[in-house]
Amino acid sequence: MFVKEIAPRISVDGKVHCGKPVIAGTRVPVEIVLGQLATGLTAEQVVQEYGITREDVLACLSYAADLVQEERIRPTP
Repeated sequence: MFVKEIAPRISVDGKVHCGKPVIAGTRVPVEIVLGQLATGLTAEQVVQEYGITREDVLACLSYAADLVQEERIRPTP
């Protein structure tokens, strides 16, 4: 399998969470961090809950922002 950094502090590994993006060097999925923030947890609470750093949380937000920036939605008639 492969391990590839796809953004700063974010990597994919075919052996970890079926290749979904995780915080590099951990098994913490980006989607979990974003989901926890969306439910109202603070960055500090996410840091404590998952044993990651504030920089990891910010990297997840940055990665999500990059994905949304690239997204294009075309209206349907």
